[in-house]
Amino acid sequence: MAKIEGFQIKNFRSLRDVTLGKLWNLQKATPLSPMSVVIGKNGVGKSSLFDAFGFLADCLKVGVEEACDMRGRGGFERIRSQGEEGPIEFVVYYKEEGNARPITFELAIDLDASGRPYVLRERLRQRRLNQKHGSPFSFLILNGGAGIVWKGDKEGRQIDETTTVFELEQFFLELIGQPTEESSATERVELSDVRKLGIATLGAMKQHPRISSFRRFVEGWYLSYFTPDAARGLPLASPQKHLNLHGDNLGNVVQFMEREQKERFKKVLSRIAERIPGIDRIDTEKSPDGRLLLRFNDRGFKDPFYAQQMSDGTLKAFAYLLLLEDPSPPPFLCIEEPENGLYHQLLETLAQEFRDHATGRKGGSQVFITTHQPYFVDALDPEEVWVLEKGEDGFSKITRASEFSYVKAMKDAGQPLGALWYSGYLEAR
Repeated sequence: MAKIEGFQIKNFRSLRDVTLGKLWNLQKATPLSPMSVVIGKNGVGKSSLFDAFGFLADCLKVGVEEACDMRGRGGFERIRSQGEEGPIEFVVYYKEEGNARPITFELAIDLDASGRPYVLRERLRQRRLNQKHGSPFSFLILNGGAGIVWKGDKEGRQIDETTTVFELEQFFLELIGQPTEESSATERVELSDVRKLGIATLGAMKQHPRISSFRRFVEGWYLSYFTPDAARGLPLASPQKHLNLHGDNLGNVVQFMEREQKERFKKVLSRIAERIPGIDRIDTEKSPDGRLLLRFNDRGFKDPFYAQQMSDGTLKAFAYLLLLEDPSPPPFLCIEEPENGLYHQLLETLAQEFRDHATGRKGGSQVFITTHQPYFVDALDPEEVWVLEKGEDGFSKITRASEFSYVKAMKDAGQPLGALWYSGYLEAR
């Protein structure tokens, strides 16, 4: 399954310049692990980091202008770092599979002359086959919605970062004037809407398989906006295969598993019930008006409780554990503060469940979590934890816990990582 090895953000809220993991020009850095957890005090930018992934996914789905206004973001000027005039920029460095050549996606968003957000630059790069050193070659370059793209699996040709639209046109004409195998795989493109990502359009065409793969990868991201109140709703009975972002189809997913995967469904609910204190059995009931009721059988009680009566913590734990049982999981799973409403002794169990899913042999999701709960961090290793802090300039900076020289030694000596954080050892000194 595809995996993000590195992610860079510039000029997005408090994240003026933050890099996690490995990039094409930071090859000595350690890639992101299958599970990454970001910790930090209130107000250091954890929610902004979570929303950076959401913003990028929204840009692909609805375009950059609408994405700036969605989910209460308040528009481009509200999400651009305070006092900065440059574009909002993202870099995603990822692999389709373990031995694949990494692909880099670069995106820059700015305001046009009319003050509306548009795609300033967009680029996809990949090293040539057997190339181990040097800069990767571009196979998609768009400046202001116009540029060139290489079809198929051709690597493309190296072009300077500052290449203008005019220079791209001259480059394209040069290729056409001197027909080669490379020129036959190259085409000039010009988008009709500069507020839509080029990968959204080109990724729908079968002649661009690498762009299509990246588009599908981002479209498959699951960013959890789960709320217990949404899960307490009464949806119409209608089996659904995957849990949605808000969790209001929780009963529909249970209904699907109950109908389509009966034997597996029993095993799944049995495993989940073992991890949620007091729960013996979970199933569904269809009401007379066609709505779906999710029932929880509590040990010691004859009659079941319905989702509307269950605690926030029980619903959240059930939703997360059910999500991890998805037979075709999303490639990237992002959750903000999963600990809210959960009993502290359940947190280490939940952390282990996330890790087992991310590192499983069957290729589970890559997991990215933000938290401020030491009990959750107790179950983690230093390589999995990133510490987010505010610098003296008011902008966020991030450090991997394993980069603190004394942390690994203390962890090896038996000190839980969450306890080290609580005691102030995971802070810049």
